[in-house]
Amino acid sequence: MTDREPTEVTNLDRYGNPELPWGRAHGLLASGPKGPLAGFFLGTVRPNGRPHAAGIGAVWYDGDLYFTSGPGTRKARNLASNPACTISVKFSGMDLTLEGGAARVTNPETLERVAGIYRDIGWPAEVAGDGFTAPFSAPSAGPPPWHLYRFTFHTVVGLSTTDPNGATRWRFDR
Repeated sequence: MTDREPTEVTNLDRYGNPELPWGRAHGLLASGPKGPLAGFFLGTVRPNGRPHAAGIGAVWYDGDLYFTSGPGTRKARNLASNPACTISVKFSGMDLTLEGGAARVTNPETLERVAGIYRDIGWPAEVAGDGFTAPFSAPSAGPPPWHLYRFTFHTVVGLSTTDPNGATRWRFDR
């Protein structure tokens, strides 16, 4: 998938500020802090309907966010039963909440490209079979190998925390 433009834009600001441009949010996702340098949080739903949230080291590649998880972790088990999820992140100047779904990636070319992005930001990920391995990962990731997930969003809400202020919702075709 490649970067896309919103099909619907809604100004959520109640103070008279104009809608925020998608390019501002997109620029932060595409070039902002990556991996553990940014506070990305994944929200999933347990099979019994209770919510679950976990920090993740997400990276941007080809218009989507990617993250890893051990197959035995709560987030991976939740995604296996229900791929619908959210990702939230606080960038300098803008908070973003993205709604969409996550699917496991096993394509060798994508695994290698995303592993390279992780290596570039300091996590020495290597492709091992249909997942990743490395000398270390987050303490909550479980043991290697780790699965790679592609998060494809359909809705993004942005809240500016610096001038120009505002709040906007962008919707995308799936």
